[in-house]
Amino acid sequence: MNYFKQDKPFVVPTTDGKLIEEHFGLATTGNSNLSIAHMVAPPGWSEPHQNPEFDEYTLISRGKKKFEVDGEEIIVSAGQSILIKKGSRVRYSNPFDEECEYWSVCLPAFSLGFVHREE
Repeated sequence: MNYFKQDKPFVVPTTDGKLIEEHFGLATTGNSNLSIAHMVAPPGWSEPHQNPEFDEYTLISRGKKKFEVDGEEIIVSAGQSILIKKGSRVRYSNPFDEECEYWSVCLPAFSLGFVHREE
């Protein structure tokens, strides 16, 4: 077959209220080259700093998201996108009063072993 229609994305279990639906990647298709995920971050959500071994492209479809990249703060709003290059020290958050909906593409695919979150 020359196509694969994804109608059952993998919902990643979280404890912080964030929705993560992987459409393509290690958890869904076993592909380690690329991952594509749909996400919704609730107001007040944040993650610890990390230093990933993958490039991450983020496209915001609703709301806005704060990125701290190597000490610089960047706000990305609906209709905008950003590339965070592998090896950057980055922290993602939604300190705003509305949900942030976005798509994330990682090259190579997202893997917990490649994130390197700080404790």
